[in-house]
Amino acid sequence: MMNPSPLYMLSCLVVLLLLPLPSLFADPDPLQDFCIADLNASTLVNGFPCKPASKVTSDDFVFDGLSKEGNTSNIFGSSIISANVLSFPGLNTLGVSLIRADLAIGGVIPPHSHPRATEAVLIASGHILVGLVTTGNVYYSKVLTAGQLFIIPRGLVHFQLNVGPGKSPFLHLL
Repeated sequence: MMNPSPLYMLSCLVVLLLLPLPSLFADPDPLQDFCIADLNASTLVNGFPCKPASKVTSDDFVFDGLSKEGNTSNIFGSSIISANVLSFPGLNTLGVSLIRADLAIGGVIPPHSHPRATEAVLIASGHILVGLVTTGNVYYSKVLTAGQLFIIPRGLVHFQLNVGPGKSPFLHLL
């Protein structure tokens, strides 16, 4: 019977040690089903503490602020309505937020980026030019219409411009 070489043994040991590493890159499982933010709490450590489960109601899982059209009479011709933990405590600890944007004819959401979030832009109606610039200075854009979705990878500079004949509402999911 042949003895395995030390190099072979070392290679096997390295593979066995590195095999579990991909599982360490996943998000941890949540410790609870939900954590409705207690916006009236006096102690804030890292975000908002959870409301006691006995005080949670179905209304804590509902937000109707995105149903209202925003005022676009400003220099950019745009309006932003945010559903984040401050306006919708049910989003606490979930790592997601929603934004309703309304653009007047020719309205723009100027170039900006989100260093910690990928953005999905979903068009409700109208014609919106969505564009982004990669870190390699490559420009991508597309005019979107109702029901179309554009993904903007985390950290990339992007913008939206209403190129249609009327007001255009759309959603940002971050």
